[in-house]
Amino acid sequence: MSGSAQTLAAVAERYEAVRARIARAGAHHVTVVAVTKALGAWAIDAAAACGIGHVGENYAQELVAKMPEVTAAPRPQVHFVGQLQRNKVKVLASTVDLWQTVDRAELAREIARRAPGAEVMIQVNISAEASKGGCLPSETEQLASVVSDGGLSLVGLMGIGPLGPPEGAREAFRSLRHMVDTLDLNHCSMGMTDDLEVAVGEGATMVRVGRSLFGERPRRGAAARAGAERATMTGSQEIR
Repeated sequence: MSGSAQTLAAVAERYEAVRARIARAGAHHVTVVAVTKALGAWAIDAAAACGIGHVGENYAQELVAKMPEVTAAPRPQVHFVGQLQRNKVKVLASTVDLWQTVDRAELAREIARRAPGAEVMIQVNISAEASKGGCLPSETEQLASVVSDGGLSLVGLMGIGPLGPPEGAREAFRSLRHMVDTLDLNHCSMGMTDDLEVAVGEGATMVRVGRSLFGERPRRGAAARAGAERATMTGSQEIR
């Protein structure tokens, strides 16, 4: 079996395991967003080959650099899931399909200027941790109005659970789901590799997972070493 075939088999096996975790948590119609940050274009191609239709990227320059190397056709939808500087919107506008981390009015307005009618999510800081991005829960409704007034399509809310045991995120996830319902939105993006069961149990419609699909990612900047990354991908790696 070739190295690339081994990589594809590993990702496919892990994806099935993620889907099984989601099903055991009580849901089936949950979108898996494969987070491919710090990995080369091969990860996006592998995700697409396994039937994953959505990938998540955190860094603007890295995303722009790797996209020309993606060969999947059609390519997965690209979600931007990292903290975003307003001056990066211009370079991302032709690549990003869904902006998940809109957290302030000026960013919403810049996206509306560079990508009219784009689909966006508002990121809400549901953990009350300063290290996490997102607007305050009390600011969400006002920001939703700014998004709508700018002609953007607000499809949901996104949040990151607090640090600590997965069960400790339940209340935060429940509050985000309540806000989604109050605003009558379609999507609730919450839950990652370690806490996806809790998130799904509280009503997530999207989960963002990286390690559970691709294993431990290399340090940022190593994405260019695609060959080395492929060598680390084996079907025997533990799913986390």
